[in-house]
Formats: sequence, C-alpha cells, structure tokens
Amino acid sequence: MTIFVISILIGCLSVMTVQGRRGKWPPGMPVTRPRLVAVGGTYEGSQARQSDGYVIQERLIATADGTAGQATGRGTGGGAGSGAGGGIGGGAGSELGHVAAALALAAVVAARPQHGGTREQDLDECAQAAHRAVRNAALRDPATPGLSSTLDLIVLDPGESPRLRFAHVGGGGIWHCPRGGRPVPLTTSHCFDDGPPLRALGRATALNPEIGSVAVGPGDRVVVVTDGVLRALGAQRLTELLAEGVSPAACLDRLYDELAAVEPKEDATVVIADFVTV
Repeated sequence: MTIFVISILIGCLSVMTVQGRRGKWPPGMPVTRPRLVAVGGTYEGSQARQSDGYVIQERLIATADGTAGQATGRGTGGGAGSGAGGGIGGGAGSELGHVAAALALAAVVAARPQHGGTREQDLDECAQAAHRAVRNAALRDPATPGLSSTLDLIVLDPGESPRLRFAHVGGGGIWHCPRGGRPVPLTTSHCFDDGPPLRALGRATALNPEIGSVAVGPGDRVVVVTDGVLRALGAQRLTELLAEGVSPAACLDRLYDELAAVEPKEDATVVIADFVTV
C-alpha cells in the first residue's frame, strides 16, 4: 500500500507546474529571484582583539567594527579616568569591541529593513535603531562606558528598477562595481587620517548617517569593507583590486593575500556581493 501511494505522489509531481503571479510556469524553468550572491570574511588582526562582525542575507548586507573604552577605575597614581569612546583603550573594556559590533548588527537584523519601506530615510531609521542599541548597552553597564561601532548597511530593492540603498557610519566603505565599469566608492570615510571615526553608533551626540541609493543591473557588484581594510591597503589599491573582474570568491582570496602581506593590526572585514536575477 505504501509503495502504491508513493508511486502516485511521484507521478503527480512529475506533471506539476508552478503557478506564479502571472500564470503557469513551465516545468524545469528556473524562477527569477533577484538577490545578492555574496561571500565574506574577516581577516583577524595581529592584535588578536576581535572587533568586526558582518551579516549576509538574501537582500541585506551589513558590517560593523566595534570599539570599547576603558572601564572607569583607580589608576596606579590613585586618580580615576576612562578611555576615549572612539578608540580601543586598555583594560577590560578593550576586549569588548565585538560586543558593540554584535549589538549594532542584531539591531539591524531585528529591524528587517529589506522588508519595510523603500525610502532612503528608512535606512536612516534603521541606523538610529542600531545607535540606540549600542548607546543603551553602554548606559546600562558602567564597566563599558565607551561602547561604539561603525556601520555599513546595504539593502537590495528588486522591483522593476532594481537599486541598492545604503547607510554608512564610520571609517568603512561601500563600493559599487558596475558590470564592465570601474569601481566607484559610494561613501566617504568619517575618519581623519588614522584617528577614530568622527561619527559612530553609541556616542552621546546625535547620529547623522550617510544614506543614499544607486541603480543596479544584473552582474553589478557591491563591496563592503571595514576600516581595517582601508587602513591596510588604502582606497586606491582596493579600487585596483576590485577592478580585476574575477569571481567574488577569487576577489576575496586576492584581498586576503594582500592583507596577509601587510599583516594589519586590527580586524579587516570584506563582503563581496553580485546582483543576480536567476
């Protein structure tokens, strides 16, 4: 009896067609699904202090580089003090940079911006949610007064005219690589020389993220990096590497080879994504 039922089910499946919004879909034909096909990784810095994190979803990519100030306490001379919120200080707080990055990314995932509105302003609101998450954590725990994080976020809006919306805070960067064209930076660094970022999530000051959007077509590529990559390779060398036109995986391997040659002190994260429609 069981074999008979299974035979009937197999027979039914063999003649089924996919019913789409525009009618029946021919059997065996792939369904169009615009999405980002991505690879990513974090090259761990020689300081062995984890600070970076990233998230890859079908239509969302986000990276964050967290920092933590030194916990307030009594020094050898008997005075009290705390590390700056914009950089990694000594003591226990210096080991908590990854906490700030995780808080920022968790807030982004919880906001689900790829399923909400399609305005650029909607990503500003998402960045503000991440800002509050990091700031509130720092206020709740006196041991980590200097929690802060960068954030680079992109969302794919497929539609009839696909585009990428982005939000940027800190020293990382987002590059758009049109198919057959030169890589173009979509953001500007919020760092001055090698100093801490002038804008960051979790600071007491109001957050003013850089937001925007760009049209994309099949085969276009977007690359998101944290400031560890830019400090190690420089924007010009990174642009040259992104222009080589290899696959995302090969591009990531090439970047890792370059990072290994310079041995960056801090974490360096790269996410490379191609826009595909099948």
